[in-house]
Amino acid sequence: MSEPAVAELLAAAQAAARAASHLLKTARPHQIRSKSNPRDLVTEWDVRSEELIRRVLGERVPGVPVVGEEGGGSAAHDVVSWLVDPIDGTVNFAHGLPIWSVSIAAVRGTELLAGVVVAPALGWWFEATLGGGARDGSGAPLAVSAIERLEDALLVTGFPYDLATNPDNNLGAWLHLLRTAGSVRRLGSAAIDLCLVASGQLDGYWEPRLQAWDLAAGALIAREAGATVTNMAGGPFDPYTGEVAATNGAIHEGLIVELARASQSAS
Repeated sequence: MSEPAVAELLAAAQAAARAASHLLKTARPHQIRSKSNPRDLVTEWDVRSEELIRRVLGERVPGVPVVGEEGGGSAAHDVVSWLVDPIDGTVNFAHGLPIWSVSIAAVRGTELLAGVVVAPALGWWFEATLGGGARDGSGAPLAVSAIERLEDALLVTGFPYDLATNPDNNLGAWLHLLRTAGSVRRLGSAAIDLCLVASGQLDGYWEPRLQAWDLAAGALIAREAGATVTNMAGGPFDPYTGEVAATNGAIHEGLIVELARASQSAS
């Protein structure tokens, strides 16, 4: 069976994202439970969203494996696979805060091919294909900001669910960047964070200890909008390592330097 073209993958991701967006836009969770950590929540809508996404993707591009946050799965490194987060920002969703998204990416190993991120409650849509640029819901191209200095930059990050018990919790970097950057925010959805770097509303983002489905679509969208996307040491980005640093490019070296300083201070 021949591999789907990138345009076909994007069309499938778009269809699945629209279906999930329609399902979730007015959804209100009634069944909220924690996973292995009390802060790591899942609702009945996470499960329903992923089931729907899997069904639409399977109809559009049969035979492509799906790796999802709720349903699991495994990706092959030499063929196209899907990475799906049916609700990225479930804690926000469960509390009625509209900062959450659906993230769908097509990948081949660590190569990012196509991605869609939609924030239904906010009316935001972001998409990209490898080499094809990044666009918003109106089809307008996305572009990163022009901020040149880290001390003027608006950054965003996040924290692992076990931050209270695990010292690898990003709190040291957060405190350090609060002192050295312009401002730092925490929104609660990695996919949205990356897309807001792509749109120029945020200048940079870093976060450790994520999952590939949190990162893949947003990282492609950011990169195609002109962002520099690496790991937190400035090396090649790999969604399966679970860490990312993404900026407008101009402040990237400064962010990497300050993250290293924060790490040294903590050790």
